[in-house]
Amino acid sequence: MNVGIVGLGLIGGSMAKSVKTRTLHTVWGADIDRETMTLARLCGAIDGPLTDENLADCDLLLLALAPRSVVGWVQEHAKGISRKTVVIDLCGIKRAVCRELAPLARQHGFTYVGGHPMAGLERSGFVNAQPDLFAGSSMILMRGPDTDIQLLDRLKAFFTDVGFASLTFTTPEEHDRIIAYTSQLAHVVSSAYVRSPEALERRGFSAGSFRDMTRVARLDEILWTELLMDNRDFLVGQIETLIDNLNGYLDALKSDDAARLRALLKEGREKKAQAGGN
Repeated sequence: MNVGIVGLGLIGGSMAKSVKTRTLHTVWGADIDRETMTLARLCGAIDGPLTDENLADCDLLLLALAPRSVVGWVQEHAKGISRKTVVIDLCGIKRAVCRELAPLARQHGFTYVGGHPMAGLERSGFVNAQPDLFAGSSMILMRGPDTDIQLLDRLKAFFTDVGFASLTFTTPEEHDRIIAYTSQLAHVVSSAYVRSPEALERRGFSAGSFRDMTRVARLDEILWTELLMDNRDFLVGQIETLIDNLNGYLDALKSDDAARLRALLKEGREKKAQAGGN
């Protein structure tokens, strides 16, 4: 199979390395950065560049760019995408992307599926891309009423081959609602938390808790501004809920109410047990 990957940063680069490490597929890559293209070719992450000439030969086209860049790229190249090609974007939000790309796919006759790999690192770029980044992770795919079940089976086989442990099928609306809590809120909290003056005085006083709370504050502010703004309706609700929850702890402390504080902490521990995970 011929796999084209547009954008060879952390996600696209890791996808390219995973495909080449774990499968026999041919990978063609495209990135605006020349050094990235050179590194990707030298390390064997791609077999060659994705060009206007071989675009139509792609069986699978993975778009690992920021949402608006994905839309712009497809608008520019839609006429060159073959009807046999399955196009999957790997963006962290889905409504804003799917509502633009789905009509383009229908217009030009290729197949489009929205996707989101639930994996990442706090550091970006091809130099941080890893062939095992997706090992054990979940791949989320958008499924509509007309989605071909056989196609989903083929995609399941592909993503399993490159390391994903499971596939989750959902809608753009449900994806963005849940991701506002599981991912975007965590990035906002981490960024806000590390802005405290005490963050600069922590040496010798911090351990795992500080590391875990601040890890994702090392974000790409340009990309994450786009992601957060495009999902602001769901994210605003999550931030408001968090503020309400924090006010409960604040009130218990201000009123010297140990019983209330203990009850809140107990509830949090029990909620974590119900939610599972590490």
